[in-house]
Amino acid sequence: MNTSISLDEEVRLHSTNAEREKYNNLATLFGIIVALDYLERAYVRDSVTAAECRYSPACTRLLSQYKTMLKLVGDDVPSVEEFMKRYRMDHPAALHRIKVGVPATVEHSSEAGPETGKWIAETTQSFITFMDGLRLRMRAKDQLHPMLQELVTGYARFKGSKDWEGRSKMVSWLITLNGMKASEELTEEQSRQLIFDVEHAYAEFFRSLGGDKTSDVP
Repeated sequence: MNTSISLDEEVRLHSTNAEREKYNNLATLFGIIVALDYLERAYVRDSVTAAECRYSPACTRLLSQYKTMLKLVGDDVPSVEEFMKRYRMDHPAALHRIKVGVPATVEHSSEAGPETGKWIAETTQSFITFMDGLRLRMRAKDQLHPMLQELVTGYARFKGSKDWEGRSKMVSWLITLNGMKASEELTEEQSRQLIFDVEHAYAEFFRSLGGDKTSDVP
């Protein structure tokens, strides 16, 4: 039996509405990763002007869209690395930004200054809230990640914060949490190390604001 294939006939990837929705979601995820990669490269080349006004909101929006789409295609996408490998995507800038989970202006100090009393109060409150959560034995990603993200975002406002040892450790912990599933929890050893690191960062934060590298937190 000869089966002829018409070259003018549209090739369908799906035969049901559910399959069509799945492929549409995968295509959307693909597009978000490509767009994020272009944005990151444009930021590095200074092609995106007024980074705080244009880059940061765009990056935050794309990261939020990525997280939303990942929930919709979770059964078909075990990890972003697997997804990119499956579809032969070479977008290292996007992959790094996804792993970090925050814009580059948050990961690296914007050097914007000046440090206002409001910023100091907000960042101090973020420290206290996060440390209280750890002492109350919060260990799951969905509990800790929002608080730590807010803390790291507050850090980025301060001129010179990129040189603070505690800030780089907080970013590293943010990357660790970002790579976990929402229900996953830190181990007891990890949580103790995190408490130690955040307390060190809190002390360094106050010392740096006062220009004193040796005194303790007031």
